[in-house]
Amino acid sequence: MLYDILLFLHIVGAAVLLGTGIGIAFFMVVSNHSRDPVLIAHTARTVVLADGLFTATAVIAQPITGWLLALEAGWHLAEDWLVLSIGLYGVVLAFWLPVVWIQLRLRNLARAARDAGGPLPGAYHRLYKIWFACGFPALFALCGIVWLMLTKPIF
Repeated sequence: MLYDILLFLHIVGAAVLLGTGIGIAFFMVVSNHSRDPVLIAHTARTVVLADGLFTATAVIAQPITGWLLALEAGWHLAEDWLVLSIGLYGVVLAFWLPVVWIQLRLRNLARAARDAGGPLPGAYHRLYKIWFACGFPALFALCGIVWLMLTKPIF
């Protein structure tokens, strides 16, 4: 029973990480293509809120539910697939943590451009490119973790 609850929470957490991450990326990319500071400021505000509410919660919950699930299932944390999953989770964090700061800066730069009635500054575009580039390794790492969790390969 406890195993099933932990598995459910862990799967929901993975879905939230993937779903929120992809959703945030989609809305930021679409709004960015408009080059409209009003739209981008509004979208970035929502993205920052969603990242704080959903992604951050899942980022904290995943290692907790994963560790408890491993204990309940009797998996040794030194199993290859778990070690690789934990390493990939480190990759996710290494790219997500800077993205949080970048999203805050993008939001603030878009707000300033909106309030001034001017275009987005060069700093916005430079940070956006970094934000965009950080999404790919994090997404691939998350997909790798899901694959490892589903298949539990032996190396």
